[in-house]
Amino acid sequence: MDLKGTVALVTGGNGGLGQRICHALAREGAHIAVMYAQSRDQAETVARDLAARYQVNAAAFACDITDGAAVDQLVADVTNRFGRLDILVNDAAYNKAIPFTDLDGLTQETWDKIMAVNLTGPMRLIKAVAPVMKAQHQGRIVNIASVAGLHPTGSSIAYAVSKAGLIHLTRCMAVALAPETLVNCVAPGLLEGTRATANLRPEQIERGAAGALLKRAADKDDCADMVVTMCRTETMTGQTIVIDAGRVFH
Repeated sequence: MDLKGTVALVTGGNGGLGQRICHALAREGAHIAVMYAQSRDQAETVARDLAARYQVNAAAFACDITDGAAVDQLVADVTNRFGRLDILVNDAAYNKAIPFTDLDGLTQETWDKIMAVNLTGPMRLIKAVAPVMKAQHQGRIVNIASVAGLHPTGSSIAYAVSKAGLIHLTRCMAVALAPETLVNCVAPGLLEGTRATANLRPEQIERGAAGALLKRAADKDDCADMVVTMCRTETMTGQTIVIDAGRVFH
């Protein structure tokens, strides 16, 4: 798909990885809807920077993706603002560091919140954009999961399970939305400079980098570039690509 003139909705677009994804897509000529949950000023700054740097249209949109009505309103607002919607990138996520062995620390409240943001939220968004993309006869959806969804690791059991669910949701939605809409997934390893990493314990960060074959964290720009590739593709769907400097093989 030629990305010039397309419209991309990036959830968590004001975050460390989300911003890189917004810039990578805007560089290709896509107009960007920067979705945020709380940091309005930051999201609006990102939108202004995108518009000035790449001469595209960009705007910030607030949404609580755990609220079905709010998600429906978001998709309506984006399509009204830009006239179409071609790309959805599900990057918004929540985590909380809880050792796997600390089952008492994994409260029902924490489990429910992680699942609501990391798995149910993307499902709501995909369902909301699906009819728009079908009517346009084209669409691309890219989910941002984690190597934690492929290997029992990460900030908590709930986080790992939510990302495993997102990876399988990618496969299932690829079946459901074909042939108009292609659905793929990027599974990063440890990323530096993100809110998710900031929630990890220092020993988790150190172990994540040391355990990679390349002895470093994954690169956010590599992840953003893979999102662009998944949006361009015409014959790849239902796939998950790992970018983790060599930790997990699947």
